Amino acid sequence: MEVTAHSQWQGYIEKVEKLRNDFFSAGKVPSEVNEDTWAEFKTAVRNFNSHKNAFYKDIKKEQSDNLNKKLALVEKAKAMSTSEDFAATTPLMKQIQEEWKQIGHVPRKYSDKIWKEFKEACNHYFDRMKATRNEANSEEIEAFDKKKAYLDSMKDFELVGDHKTDLEAIKAHIEQWKSFGKVPFSRRHIEGKFNKILDALFEKLSLSKKEGDMMRFSNKLEQLAGSDDSRKLEGEKIFIIRKIDEIQSEIFQLENNIQFTNAKKDNPLVKEVLKNIEKHKDELETWKDKLKQLRNLSQE
Repeated sequence: MEVTAHSQWQGYIEKVEKLRNDFFSAGKVPSEVNEDTWAEFKTAVRNFNSHKNAFYKDIKKEQSDNLNKKLALVEKAKAMSTSEDFAATTPLMKQIQEEWKQIGHVPRKYSDKIWKEFKEACNHYFDRMKATRNEANSEEIEAFDKKKAYLDSMKDFELVGDHKTDLEAIKAHIEQWKSFGKVPFSRRHIEGKFNKILDALFEKLSLSKKEGDMMRFSNKLEQLAGSDDSRKLEGEKIFIIRKIDEIQSEIFQLENNIQFTNAKKDNPLVKEVLKNIEKHKDELETWKDKLKQLRNLSQE
């Protein structure tokens, strides 16, 4: 039977020790077999001790290797414990905690010391992260309260009828709104309420469709940039590129249809198609301007 655990060896060591005691207390044996009996018993005990020593030698080497692995993780934890990049560091910190669990025993005289060092480094990091998030949450809640009050105050805002004056007033509202900062994710609906007010104001202002569209888009972009979520900006970029491709394909199809018709340009149907082409081209320029603005934002 192969013995693979410390507890098993302890059990067998006790049994062998009992056999030794029994052997010596069993009394004398005939002289002609005495030496052979003693030699066989010594050989059996020697073989047992040889296997036992080999086992514990391997354990010492394994525990020494485990010690080196855990010491390396202690150094990693200490190095990351002061990191300010919580988004990048947190998964790495959790990963080395899992690695620590997978590593086996280390020599007992080092066990408590290195565990204490590792635990303190991890706790230092996660306590700092928690404190930073609590502070950020407090600021976001304050921002929400300010924006909520500002929305209420905008109910009394009215355009005066002068295009330039009204446009500057709307821009001032947008800048004031941005100055309040980010709100908690669960309360992001307040951004939609503000955007609805802007849409109504832009419509009353009688801006050109493109001008109003670009102003709304600029405000949307700044909100996305302020969310610190690069995936949302990348998603917006992919959406715009698809829109550009769709409109270009539509223009190509309309122009191709005209080429294969014999109708004259003053034909009502042809006029409608040409008008539609121009409309698509204007829309295409708007989407291209949006893409340019988004790319410029990414380079800042």
